[in-house]
Amino acid sequence: MVTEHDYVTHVFDRMRQAYCGLHGHDSLLQFEQERMFLKCASCGHESPGWELTETPPIQTKEEPVRRPTLVRPQLVGERRVA
Repeated sequence: MVTEHDYVTHVFDRMRQAYCGLHGHDSLLQFEQERMFLKCASCGHESPGWELTETPPIQTKEEPVRRPTLVRPQLVGERRVA
């Protein structure tokens, strides 16, 4: 038996999904035990995600673990306006 509360909840869920259909999802990165995925803050939609089953690299004294370098953006001092 469907209650009025269940019906209202269902209607609001559909409205949130329709909003995301028009404007796109508000994706946030989420982590679980063995999984990483994107979850919409508005409607709760989850991407298939990625499994986190690889073992982390082991660091040895001979060869340190290489980490990606971050490139700092170039700051623009002035802009020309047409």
